[in-house]
Amino acid sequence: MDYQKAFRLDGKVALVTGAARGLGREIAQALAAMGARVAVSDILDDGAKATVELLRASGAQARGFVHNVTDEAQWQATIAGTIEAFGGIDILVNNAGVESGALLAACTVEDFRRIQDVNVTGTFLGCKHAIQAMSPGGASGRGGSIVNLSSAAGMIGVIAHGAYGASKGAVRTLTKTAAVECGRLGSGVRVNSLHPGLILTAMGEQLLDGIVELGVAPDRAGAEAALLALHPIGRFGEPSDVAAAVIYLASDAAKWVTGAELSVDGGVVAA
Repeated sequence: MDYQKAFRLDGKVALVTGAARGLGREIAQALAAMGARVAVSDILDDGAKATVELLRASGAQARGFVHNVTDEAQWQATIAGTIEAFGGIDILVNNAGVESGALLAACTVEDFRRIQDVNVTGTFLGCKHAIQAMSPGGASGRGGSIVNLSSAAGMIGVIAHGAYGASKGAVRTLTKTAAVECGRLGSGVRVNSLHPGLILTAMGEQLLDGIVELGVAPDRAGAEAALLALHPIGRFGEPSDVAAAVIYLASDAAKWVTGAELSVDGGVVAA
């Protein structure tokens, strides 16, 4: 193996959902830096356009799409648009997701369903239509890699995050089923999940504030101290920590990796 080339993504086409800001934007920039042409999608049109501008300013080829991941027709249009723009699709990063902290006894069924719809149904639809496009005879037909963003909360219990944890646990097992099916059926598609700990994006900040609002921690400093204690490595994550793992799973360096769950969490699950 040529290890220097194995991690490169030259000639590959990637689609990153939820790429208007935060982790999704960092992942899109990382894939572009490794040579991929990148389509970004988000329900936030202005944010998606801003990410496209950043990518193009760096010299990358990029396209943006307005995309509600719970809508199947929009998934079909976004994948078709990506293939039309770049001639195929090799990488899908199912990053779009929502989070809302609530103790189980106080969580509304409406909020629970909303989180499952975005995080689980959105990921399911992405896998479904990417597999169709990437498999032999599909619109792209050259195989590929799907990376599903789960969470450490999909593997362990996290206070006030029952709905979120349930959704990310579903993403974890959905990933394994997709990986087994794609492998057995010879589609040439690998499917893996990533499980970050706390990343200080806007969503991570929201998590900390929510813990205080729910009375689980006395103040913001207390919330940070409590959650930091869950990370044996001694710090919260950065978007680049997760983006680097996406590069690996998307690349030919991981050509024999499918159905795996990669924890990028500073040791949270290990502890």
